[in-house]
Amino acid sequence: MTRSIPPFRADHVGSLLRPAALKEARARRQRGEISAEDLRAAENTAIENIIARQAEIGLRSATDGEFRRAMWHFDFLEHLDGVESFRSDQGIAFQGGIETQAKGLRVTGKLGFPTHPIVHPMIGHFRFLREHTSATPKMTVPSPSVLHFRGGRRAVSPEVYPDMEDFYRDLGLAYRGAVRAFGDAGCRYLQLDEVNLAYLCDPEQRRILRKRGDDPDRLPGIYADMINAAIGQPPADMTITMHLCRGNFRSSWIAQGGYEPIAEILFNQIAADGYFMEFDTERAGGFEPLRFVPKNKTVVLGLVTSKAGALESAAELERRIGDAAKYIDLQQLCLSPQCGFASTEEGNVLTEDEQWAKLARIVEVARNVWGE
Repeated sequence: MTRSIPPFRADHVGSLLRPAALKEARARRQRGEISAEDLRAAENTAIENIIARQAEIGLRSATDGEFRRAMWHFDFLEHLDGVESFRSDQGIAFQGGIETQAKGLRVTGKLGFPTHPIVHPMIGHFRFLREHTSATPKMTVPSPSVLHFRGGRRAVSPEVYPDMEDFYRDLGLAYRGAVRAFGDAGCRYLQLDEVNLAYLCDPEQRRILRKRGDDPDRLPGIYADMINAAIGQPPADMTITMHLCRGNFRSSWIAQGGYEPIAEILFNQIAADGYFMEFDTERAGGFEPLRFVPKNKTVVLGLVTSKAGALESAAELERRIGDAAKYIDLQQLCLSPQCGFASTEEGNVLTEDEQWAKLARIVEVARNVWGE
């Protein structure tokens, strides 16, 4: 059955590997060798090129590859009212002993979404995308839970927010402002990158949360309420999806564990239209939690890994889609990579050619399975 609305049968999470010319332009800007306008011009050119490439291989949605960002989450969150970034003692630790750049976020004022006189820069990023594609333009932003999960209570000023319930409320309302602003800019396909619910399926992550004073049994409900506040008043024709993964940096990861502990809340208490779900390795568990998905929602199976260059066979992907369809109607399913190819500007360990081959394989399999 042909889908006329997103998510599409063949889709992708959002970020794409930065081409060498763009990486060089960003490095030159950091060294002060070119102006901000020069960097923007390089970004514009690179984004126009990847918009065209997405259309060429048959994708019906288009992203800007997150080419204007250094990191998938900080670049959005640090421009919210009340949030500031700072140089931390260490980066985010991934398996294999690698870390992201040493950067953190903290809440130092009342939270809000800036619209006047300063407008959040990603509204402009979306407008450029919309103006340069005939496909459905898709915007990706971190879920509101990201601002809490990384630092917890210690990252939120007790003078500004003595009661964390007020923090959760204001964060949800700030995101509601973001949804409204993207909607006003013409966005009808918005994705919240929600890694933290998946982290809450990992016993080790839950132990870390308890040690710092958070209750991992309460957080799924808190996050669900906050997300619902954020997406509670979208334009009637806007599709809002969530992407879940267990960490993605230079082909490494953080968490593991199947979706069972959060499945009922995820699918039945959060008012998202669809879910991009990591299923490329055994770390994500089996398809059994899909039995909780209601009939009016869509799941995009992340069966193609963005962490390695080896190309998945069409036959194996079709077999796994069939396995998933034992728990959810086939017509509720779509196909994508398990995550972006470059959640940060460093990117995962594969080539651009391998990246595009994977996206083309997804289009091929979607045609075989759903006739699209």
